[in-house]
Amino acid sequence: MTHTDDRSGTGRPAGGPFPLSTRNLPPPEVRELPPPPRQTWKIIGPGIVGAGVGLASGEFILWPYIASQAGLVFLWGAVVGVVTQWFLNMEIERYTLATGETAVTGFNRYWRHWGAVMVLLTYAANLWPGWVTSSATMASYVFGGNPTMIALVLLPCIGAILTLAPVVYTALERLLFLKVAVIGGFFALAVIFAVNASSWADLPQGVTHVGQFPSELGVAVLMGAMAYAGAGGGQNLCQSNWIRDKGFGMGQYVPRLVSPVTGKEDTTAAASATGPGATTGYVFVPDAENMERWKRWWRFANTEQALTFGLVTVLTIVLSSLLAHSTLFGTEGLADDVTFLKDEGDALKSQVGDWFGVLFWMIGAFALFSAAAGIVDYTSRLAADVLKSTYMRKSQLSESRLYFWLVWGLVVIGMTILLIGIDQPLVLLVISACVAGLMMFVYGGLLLYMNRKALPSQIKVRGYRVAALVWVVLLFGVLSVLTVRQQILDIFG
Repeated sequence: MTHTDDRSGTGRPAGGPFPLSTRNLPPPEVRELPPPPRQTWKIIGPGIVGAGVGLASGEFILWPYIASQAGLVFLWGAVVGVVTQWFLNMEIERYTLATGETAVTGFNRYWRHWGAVMVLLTYAANLWPGWVTSSATMASYVFGGNPTMIALVLLPCIGAILTLAPVVYTALERLLFLKVAVIGGFFALAVIFAVNASSWADLPQGVTHVGQFPSELGVAVLMGAMAYAGAGGGQNLCQSNWIRDKGFGMGQYVPRLVSPVTGKEDTTAAASATGPGATTGYVFVPDAENMERWKRWWRFANTEQALTFGLVTVLTIVLSSLLAHSTLFGTEGLADDVTFLKDEGDALKSQVGDWFGVLFWMIGAFALFSAAAGIVDYTSRLAADVLKSTYMRKSQLSESRLYFWLVWGLVVIGMTILLIGIDQPLVLLVISACVAGLMMFVYGGLLLYMNRKALPSQIKVRGYRVAALVWVVLLFGVLSVLTVRQQILDIFG
């Protein structure tokens, strides 16, 4: 059973349980909302993936740098930032749980090219391969060698991991579960051997100084750290894709991305009238049985995000800040880039032993490599989804094959940039600094509109969650203005 086509010219379906716009995309198909599995621990994962990808330069460089310069008084900002992103992620998940479509596809129902805009901005932020050179630089602290040459080896490894595993999401999830476990084990050792009593004594300052900014570091830097704690930009949007591949809600009807080399594509799950393999939305009638299932899905999704993405991210920021505070607090002249970790590792060698400094660099190299794999995944995943769902619905080329070529395209571009010796161009530096906040400002507003207008009254966003989305728009709007202003001053000041 499907919705009837819109004949009124309003862009809305003539009937059916969900008021989705059909101006730019076909109407969704009506099916039952699948029940959550009885053993819900088996579907825990998307929050860990989100946290694992997000545990990158911010958690390993920016927040520890702030702790080394200003102490622990700003840790309250990390909690505010993560809670803000938890609300944002849940509104992204709400739409996908209810429709099986990604949030970006939902945006395209209102204007055909919203997804293309989001993808272009994501590529603008991630095109230069700084996400892998950071890992290579840390590896060079342990093994020696040229970071550029190490990065040239790591890039094809990322491509192989993402495109040769039979199910892409499963490979990424396992890699990031390992990352989180390894980081957890390292910080357990750090608490025993490296974090000193004075740092623990200063930790309550993160609560007692709520609302205070260590202004000597600059408002733009501090707001950026707070706003991007955990994820940022296109990564949050990809929460849709990850929960769909995990089989949350109506996402169970949409096939997962698989390797064209080692995997087997499921064409029946995505069967639609518009073309082979095209991603079509699936909605449910909000009757008593489906609404009972919806409440269970929504409760589980919120808890999964809070205990994985939220808790893991906050704990990592707090522990990495404690470690930096114990080793480098008060040290002037530290760099606020990856070379900061060289100083921290040397300090750990002196205070704990050579073995611990080397372990710190090895863990950091692996953590940043895993984050780099996640960045390539979500950049390519967003692009493949937009291309297949909007522009190539009738193409015989599946979303999995599009993803394959997009991953290797990003790998080749990154290797080319490194081989010809281009440092990060100023224009990309400026765009990267501005793009995440700008994206979140825009799609925060789109989510508020879409989750009010496109969903039935029983499940649409309401109450304090509306206020949270308004806060997202205000926060990232202000952040975008401050960041652009700072970049202009840096260039012309």
